[in-house]
Amino acid sequence: MLFALSLLFGVLSAFTVNDAVALMGPPIVLAASRAAGLDFEGGIFLLAFALTIGSVMAPLGNPQNVLIAVESGMPAPLFTFMATLAVPTIINLALLPLLIAKWYGVGRGRAFAVPQEAIRNKRDALVAGIALAAVVVSLAVNDALEVLGLPHVVNIGVIPFIIAAASYVLVSEPRRVLEKVSWGTIVFFITMFIAMQGVWNSGVLTPLISALLPRGEGPGIGILAITAESLIFSQVLSNVPFTELFLQYAKSLGYGPTPTWPWLTMAMATTIAGNLTLLGAASNIIILEVIESRYNKTIGFAEFAKRGVVVTALNVAVYLPFLYLSARL
Repeated sequence: MLFALSLLFGVLSAFTVNDAVALMGPPIVLAASRAAGLDFEGGIFLLAFALTIGSVMAPLGNPQNVLIAVESGMPAPLFTFMATLAVPTIINLALLPLLIAKWYGVGRGRAFAVPQEAIRNKRDALVAGIALAAVVVSLAVNDALEVLGLPHVVNIGVIPFIIAAASYVLVSEPRRVLEKVSWGTIVFFITMFIAMQGVWNSGVLTPLISALLPRGEGPGIGILAITAESLIFSQVLSNVPFTELFLQYAKSLGYGPTPTWPWLTMAMATTIAGNLTLLGAASNIIILEVIESRYNKTIGFAEFAKRGVVVTALNVAVYLPFLYLSARL
């Protein structure tokens, strides 16, 4: 069950954005934890780590990947991300349940039976399923058109936006959908970007960012430097605003659309930084808000960091060889 949950949360976050999975994941974790006899805290850690790991492998997995895919100008972003990052992501998703099982004493055995929740609105479920499939297929077709040199959509964020807008028109209760949008999260991201742009314009962080990567480097040094920068500064600024700042800095060093290893390294490290501490990713804060408001549970900063250091070290150790191999090909 832990393996199934890890893969479920990971694959969902890759194509539906990890922040969305963070909102809907805790109820699933609660039911599964009861069935498997797993401590709820262990299930929440599995959710937080799995959705962060899973979101690495696709350009729509999280907000920072969308920024990197669009602003770097990399060719065929879905194909590019998946070709290098899909395999190590699946490996990490498979290793995560082993850690959770060890920490919380989960062994072999039969899970308790739990009532199956029926789909309450088949029409909306069908619309949502078709829309999700349409997003993935459209991104793949768009990348294929680019590879063939045919007209395609450059800003890939437009694709899921159009499909989401069409889905909104087709659902049975559009107003109810709007009511359930996490407007606070949207405002949170808007204010973060405004604040970070001001910080970048002030030049305060430039000396710190340039300390580890003062000039454009090859993959030998560059991959390690970008990984270190991303892991460290994502804890201070959160990964999305740091990505916005570092994209501008990387371009000033001369990194272009190709080769893609700097951008894939940044996508990996800024995302995996979310597994290091609670403040490393907005998805962690969203999960924390949900479990505190709905279930009267919480996770301490130190407790998260104690688990996160181990998970992050394991994740980076798996990803780096694949990034180096991709850079050499």
